[in-house]
Amino acid sequence: MTPAARIPPFTTRVLNAVLRIPPGRVATYGDVAAMAGQPRAFRAVGNIMRDCRRSDVPCHRVIAAGGRLGGFGGSPVLKRQLLRAEGLQVGRTSVRQFAKIRWRGRGRAPRR
Repeated sequence: MTPAARIPPFTTRVLNAVLRIPPGRVATYGDVAAMAGQPRAFRAVGNIMRDCRRSDVPCHRVIAAGGRLGGFGGSPVLKRQLLRAEGLQVGRTSVRQFAKIRWRGRGRAPRR
């Protein structure tokens, strides 16, 4: 592996945190930043999610504060569809029942 191909440690921690978000649940960019050990790095999490091209990482489960959808690789329609496919109620710009479905990294990670 060349030095340019190395993934920064924070990026690795962010991706691992996102992999732990169970289906049917969401976490905010700030929640993921906190799970990755840098609670104030929510913008960095957004950038990592924007640039992530790994199909095994459920980036669609990471949303903006207050339940707003935020971006998703330029396709908020796809983000809504993926969340709805997991059984979530999603309006045009936000996830409904946000407080109930918000996941902050507590509990066991789902089995893969």
